[in-house]
Amino acid sequence: MTLPDRAAIEAMDAQDPLRHLRDAFILSPDEVYLDGNSLGVPTRAAQEELLRAARDEWGGELIRSWNGAGWFDLPIELGNRIGRLIGAAPGQVVVADTTSVNIYKALHAAMGLRPGRKTIVAESGSFPTDLYIAEGVVSTLPGAQLRLEGVDGATIEEMLDADVAAVLVNHVNYKTGELRDMAALTARIHAAGAVAVWDLCHSAGALPVELDAAGADFAVGCTYKYLNGGPGSPAFVYVARRHLGQARQPLSGWWGHARPFAFETGYEGDPGIRRFQCGTQPILSMRALKGALAIWDGVDMALLRAKSLALTDLFIRLVEARCAGLGLELESPRDGARRGSQVAWRHDHAWPVMQALIARGVIGDFRAPSTLRFGFAPLYLRHVDVLHAVEALEDVLRSESWRDPRFAMRAAVT
Repeated sequence: MTLPDRAAIEAMDAQDPLRHLRDAFILSPDEVYLDGNSLGVPTRAAQEELLRAARDEWGGELIRSWNGAGWFDLPIELGNRIGRLIGAAPGQVVVADTTSVNIYKALHAAMGLRPGRKTIVAESGSFPTDLYIAEGVVSTLPGAQLRLEGVDGATIEEMLDADVAAVLVNHVNYKTGELRDMAALTARIHAAGAVAVWDLCHSAGALPVELDAAGADFAVGCTYKYLNGGPGSPAFVYVARRHLGQARQPLSGWWGHARPFAFETGYEGDPGIRRFQCGTQPILSMRALKGALAIWDGVDMALLRAKSLALTDLFIRLVEARCAGLGLELESPRDGARRGSQVAWRHDHAWPVMQALIARGVIGDFRAPSTLRFGFAPLYLRHVDVLHAVEALEDVLRSESWRDPRFAMRAAVT
């Protein structure tokens, strides 16, 4: 297949139905940002919302803003807005806490729905916090155990026996970008009598997600990647409506109480999704997230997915044509139907290669031990950005500029 030239690639951008959305973001004209799968780009609306909340509400109305500015209900309001993007009807998603904390809540709740079963199944290749939290959960439950796909069994499906209570699984793998079939795997988990807990950190805002249609039980996700909520913006948790009456989470803080301002001595959880809150929520971060979510109101998720596939397919084609023989090995699925919105390449010198690329103004990231990872956020990336990135990558590899000793230095955050 003939590779598109620059004119053809620029024509792709001219025909892009989402091209106008780029103007909503604050982007450097001198950089190509391919790290939105780690930290998204700010929108002007997010910064304006944050300023308004800090200056006018906190700075002006002070404590009155809990009611007057709607601070108290923000977790539910934002949860419903995210729900539209992940296929969840209103009243099943709340924005609160962090991904790690929400995994802890969801796994405990899932285990509680299957008394008598003692096993959590997860992926050995999962993002580490999922595994660390799962270890923490089993440590609190006598007789519980954690079994890992790739260590204790070849596949999740093969490991589903009568002792499995919950399965914690990533919709998109954080390193390779491999996309799981949510509906099919959830059906297998349910057929074995277990509960499905989905991690959406690398799929929410990157592709269509259909939690209700897939029959998911619980899901968690972050908002600072493709949703562009800002560094450390609060996470979300989904609980299927059919479980809200029975699911119990162990962090029984006052914001999850049925009547938090009654200041009662004993705990009685809210009957709905509010129960999955814990303590007072980070309102300024939530207001930035509110601004970031505004752009999604008019986004067709099918168009988003089509552009994501076009960007990632183009990137793979150009890299394989222009960087052949330069030490790169594709780690992501070649089939777009099995890939999220990121592409990973293995290279023996991935760390210095990525640092040299960043110095050239192409921002991707590195994942140990040897992965170059590139995220493609369809709301603000152009097809011509892909071409610029590949040109820079080819130059870094052919010139071996990555051998400069300064690119071998490692910072605390990689």
